[in-house]
Amino acid sequence: MRDKTAVEAALFAATAPLTVADIVERTGLPEADVRYALKDLRMEYDMRDSAIIISATGGEYRMMLRPEYQKYTDLFARPEMPPGVMRTLSAIAYNQPVLQSKLVKARGPRAYEDVARLIEMGYVYSRPSGPTYELTTTKKFSEDFGIGSTRKEDIRKWIEKMSTGNYTPKKTNVPDEESDTESE
Repeated sequence: MRDKTAVEAALFAATAPLTVADIVERTGLPEADVRYALKDLRMEYDMRDSAIIISATGGEYRMMLRPEYQKYTDLFARPEMPPGVMRTLSAIAYNQPVLQSKLVKARGPRAYEDVARLIEMGYVYSRPSGPTYELTTTKKFSEDFGIGSTRKEDIRKWIEKMSTGNYTPKKTNVPDEESDTESE
């Protein structure tokens, strides 16, 4: 892996500004190489007049949009999702298909509101299943989160992979049908 590309990937994926020490620690690259890569990347982004820049403030670096382009992202950006709703989505994605009654037992009554919001956002599909509903993720979920597949096995692998990186979806164990036969 090229050092500059690794540093660029770190900046892209980071949810907060990174120091040189952060990048060194997480990538294992030598400090001098990280500093050189940051300097080179900043010049590259400046020279190509990109909508994206690498900002350096107080020894912290981050990839960000030039302020004059912010108005365009608002038209396309995915709405922010509260952590509880994200955990509910992760539980559905990881355990799909999952009965809503089982999800509510695992996540609590707030899951009803979360599911309604996720359906409204287009990330979850709900279909009647006896007295409850069967929940699965949608193609939009896979596309928006960059999973590259709608197969439940691939989604589960993606969640497991992401849970070892910076982004940590909470894996909620939803009881299986054999261990609890009650429904809503």
